[in-house]
Formats: sequence, C-alpha cells, structure tokens
Amino acid sequence: MSQFERFELLVKDKFNLIKQKNILIIGLGGVGSYAVEALIRSGIENITIVDNDIISISNLNRQLMTYHNNIGKYKTDEIEKRILSINPNCKVTKITKFIDMENINELFNIKYDYVVDACDTVTVKLELIRICKNKNIKLISSMGTGNKMDPTRLKITDIRNTSCDPLAKIIRKMVNQEKIKGKIIVVCSDEKPIRKIDKKVPSNSFVPSVAGLLCASYIINDIVGDINV
Repeated sequence: MSQFERFELLVKDKFNLIKQKNILIIGLGGVGSYAVEALIRSGIENITIVDNDIISISNLNRQLMTYHNNIGKYKTDEIEKRILSINPNCKVTKITKFIDMENINELFNIKYDYVVDACDTVTVKLELIRICKNKNIKLISSMGTGNKMDPTRLKITDIRNTSCDPLAKIIRKMVNQEKIKGKIIVVCSDEKPIRKIDKKVPSNSFVPSVAGLLCASYIINDIVGDINV
C-alpha cells in the first residue's frame, strides 16, 4: 500500500508526471509553508525552498513548521525536516538567503517547471514575473493575505482581474506599463483590508494557509490538465 494511494485514485496515471516536476517556492511563511506541505503530500519529489528568516514566536500563529521548541532556527532547515518526514524520497534543495534584485537570477541555475511566489518583497515579485515569462516557467504568485479575515474571498485569477488588494494594484500597474502579454496567475482576495496597516501586518492562521493551498492546487491541477482560470 502506498502513502499516496488515495491521491492516486484521483489522478491515476498522471501521478508519475506529478512526481517528476520540479518546483521552486520562494518564501516559507504562512502561505509558502502550506504550499510546500500540500505539494509534498501530493507526490512532488523535487523542490527548492528559499527563505532567509529564522523562526520567531510571532510566526507560531500561522506558519506550519513552527513550534516553541524550534524558535531561532532557520525556516528552511525546519521545513526540510518536515518534508523528509512526510516523504523521504523527496529531493530538497535549500537556499537560505535573502533574495533581492542582485541575486535573484542565481535561483534559476536550476530548471523549474513551476514557481510559487510567496515572498513579501515587491521588487522580487515583479522580477519573478519578468523572469518566468522570459523563461516560459509557470508562476503562481500570492498577493496580500495579511489584514484579511475571510478565506472564502481568495481565488485563483489573472492579475488583471484583481481588486481591493494594494499589492495586486502595484503588480497590475507594472504588467500594464510593460505590456506583458499572457496570463499572470495569482491568488488574491477581494476582501477589503479590515484596518490600516502600520509597521506590523495583522494576520491569522486561516487566510494565508488557504492561499498556500490554492497555490498548490493550481500546480497539481495544471499538471493533471484539469484547470480553468
């Protein structure tokens, strides 16, 4: 009996195709950690995880691999342990560094089939769109999940169809200014922010996690050819 038996009943002969895909996930917070977990539990066996942060106590309300006993440890190290405890066959590449415009191209020394953008840096999010378009890599990018309370307002859509999200507004402007063609797939909420954001962004366990699960669902459904966005 396989640990993926129930999932294989859904995807049938496409399961081997899923296993072969190579995924890059940038950002291992509330969105990225859940995207990683869902992909690994769906059979993905080649994954690159990118994050420079160490776990702090404020992460425990929303990030999957965080506990009181691993505060102060690198997120990449802790989520790698979790990945391998779920599927020891998974090949994990860790990049424990802050990604910016100077080093972002280093990520693409490896060939990826899909990129999950779960990072917080606007310039990096914009550059990932440019790079993935240029390299013909499928990208799904998470928009803002902080300051929101209703996970049912999240959806997978083209950036041009987004509303009520300050981050999406910046991305839309860039896409329009640079006349980027084709779909730019994002996960975005149409819920208005519930309060003014100061230095710290309010967040919870259920909006970022659902956004991460939607990112994973987009990839898996795209591989098996059963998606319409």
